[in-house]
Amino acid sequence: MSSTIQKPGESAVIERYEALLRVSQTLISIRSSEELFSILARELRAVVNFYVMGVGIYDEKAHEMHTTSYGEPGVPLQAPKFAPEETFSWWVYQHQQPLIIPSLDEETRFPAVAEMLKNRGVRSVCALPLTTVHRRLGGLAVGSTEADAYSREEVSFLSLVVNQVALAVDDALNIDALQQAKEDLRASEESLRLIIDCIPGLVDTMTAEGQLEFVSQQCLDYFGMTLEELKTWTTSDIVHPDDLSRVLGTWRRSVETGHPYDSEYRIRRADGVYRWFNVRALPLRDTEGHIIRWYALQTDIDERKQAEEALRQDERELRQLIDFLPQHVIVLDKDGCLLLVNQMVLDYTGYTLKEMREMGTDERRARDIHPDDLERALSEWQRGLSSRAPFELERRARGKDGRYRWFLFRHKPLLDKEGRVARWFVTATDIEDLKQEKEEIRKENIALREEIVKASMFEEIVGTSPALQAVLTLVAKVAPTDSTILITGETGTGKELIARAIHNGSKRSARAFVSVNCAAIPASLIPSELFGHEKGAFTGAIQRRLGRFELAEGGTIFLDEIGELPAETQVALLHVLQEHEFERVGGNRSIKTDVRVIVATNRNLEAAMTAGTFRSDLFYRLNVFPIEMPPLRERREDIALLVEYFIDRFARKAGKKIRRINKKTLALLQSYPWPGNIRELQNVIERSVILCEGEDFSVDESWLSRQPVATELRGEVELSQRLAAHEKEAIEAALSASGGRVFGPSGAAVKLGMPRSTLESKIRSLKIDKNRFKIAEPSKNN
Repeated sequence: MSSTIQKPGESAVIERYEALLRVSQTLISIRSSEELFSILARELRAVVNFYVMGVGIYDEKAHEMHTTSYGEPGVPLQAPKFAPEETFSWWVYQHQQPLIIPSLDEETRFPAVAEMLKNRGVRSVCALPLTTVHRRLGGLAVGSTEADAYSREEVSFLSLVVNQVALAVDDALNIDALQQAKEDLRASEESLRLIIDCIPGLVDTMTAEGQLEFVSQQCLDYFGMTLEELKTWTTSDIVHPDDLSRVLGTWRRSVETGHPYDSEYRIRRADGVYRWFNVRALPLRDTEGHIIRWYALQTDIDERKQAEEALRQDERELRQLIDFLPQHVIVLDKDGCLLLVNQMVLDYTGYTLKEMREMGTDERRARDIHPDDLERALSEWQRGLSSRAPFELERRARGKDGRYRWFLFRHKPLLDKEGRVARWFVTATDIEDLKQEKEEIRKENIALREEIVKASMFEEIVGTSPALQAVLTLVAKVAPTDSTILITGETGTGKELIARAIHNGSKRSARAFVSVNCAAIPASLIPSELFGHEKGAFTGAIQRRLGRFELAEGGTIFLDEIGELPAETQVALLHVLQEHEFERVGGNRSIKTDVRVIVATNRNLEAAMTAGTFRSDLFYRLNVFPIEMPPLRERREDIALLVEYFIDRFARKAGKKIRRINKKTLALLQSYPWPGNIRELQNVIERSVILCEGEDFSVDESWLSRQPVATELRGEVELSQRLAAHEKEAIEAALSASGGRVFGPSGAAVKLGMPRSTLESKIRSLKIDKNRFKIAEPSKNN
């Protein structure tokens, strides 16, 4: 008989493993993580020596370590919440190896947790990772009141314990998640059922083959049938007989193709009444794209259908009515989209109603509205629609012939019972003739106001001298024609008065006479003043402005001091005279013009041509019918009449009575050469009338200058000739230095600091041969 004698140490080990087996069997039966941790803290003491125990489960989504702590004997402990990185569980979770801390007094990696444990009497800690073959869970830590309580052998044994614990925790967490998922699904189903029952429509679901499988409570109440009875809908009278074949056909196509279903048809109510419904069904597909169920919603639209039918009837009656109206009638929906137009609109545009509807709204507006009116008209139109009140706007509309005519559009809203806009009724009245009349009146008023403001040199022509009569004879002959006229003469000789006389004697006398002093306008503004400008053409051009040529349309434009025009404006004026058209500054559209041009100057234009400051081609266009105004010194016979005329005019204005003219004064005035001509005489008379105290008129002789006039005129001509010679010399020097090149970086234009076109003009007017300055180019072979 043999016997086995066990040593005391071996017996203790066996007992410890037997205890571990009992703990494992206990843990296997636990299905709740909360219960598991509590039992673990109580039962684990049979195999492991610890004072406190903590289990940390890591939540990756929230980045939190959910820690449950227990003291002796398995009593839950309240512990503050720490960041994952501050805990033992996080360290073993990351490193996947045991963590042994023999003494917390010497631990520096986890200061917050170490301090908390030391306050509870813990001196050493051992932590191990909770990990299964499927995933990492967290960590399990135990603490002892003894220092260096956990040897390597103890840690090895704890690893066996932790493996069993990890499996149990994983099972418990899975069970918790499953229970939570079931609770969530149950709550979701209850919520979905409540939502379905609250939907103001009939809800049902069908199988992938289209067979009815579920209906909402509202559906059962509406039909007054059970689910089984409703499944026979394809063969019963649930759907209106007139709609059934169409409904079945469209439904079968959706089931076969998987396309969403959308149809309108009549469905019978429990009381036998059929009502219109909009039925929409969408398929639910699995991950492979196969349809597993259909969801359908049936919405009652019976009232809408009745309203639509009533509206269609109203539209038919309205159509018949508006086709008889002798003006354009347009019907828009609440958002301004086209619905209907009468025959007048179709005849004017040349389009059918279908073509007008098929065009996009923006495309139709861009085509129909004049480009100059587009931005303003759209802004007023959108503002009017948003106001929900009647409004008007004027704009030009394009006809089938491509021409635009002015129309007055009156918009009136049609409101529904709730006060919302249902339709817009628009009438368009042709106001083209009225606009043209207003435009003509406006132009004439502008010209008239300018002429009223601008003081005239004379109120009428005064004089009987042969020199003046010769001029008036020419005026009488040229006035009935449309010829361009160049009036020359010294300053103050009455050139504008003669221009007015020509206009008044012409067939254009009923239209505007527009006068422009070219010397009084800055050079940079002359093009805008003469030809107008578009909005935004230059800084300060905040709106479109008509030029003097447009204001003078059909009448006469008088350009005084024509010799002061800049070179660029001379080119534009030449184009107007040649082509009878111009463009506004900043515009790209040619504007035809019908204006008679009369110009005047006190300069020697021939000398200016020689000097290169006035274009010769423009001069010959202007000099069709020249009239030279004689200076007052050549009209001495008229001085007495002019003196009497001015004395009467200014005396009445000043409220004085002057009956006699001093003979010595009259002789003085007749002998004076009058370098300032009639304007100077007018100013002297006005000054004398103001100072006159009695009924006798006299002039202070000291007021009259005695500088010889002929010397002044000769000096002016000589000066012009000298300037031209100097200018020619400078241009030839620049051409020589540039090898005959006019433009380019090293050209003569750059050296002289003037535009190329201006230099070319001066070269022609001064008769300079630029070719003699050109240097022969070296041969390519050399």
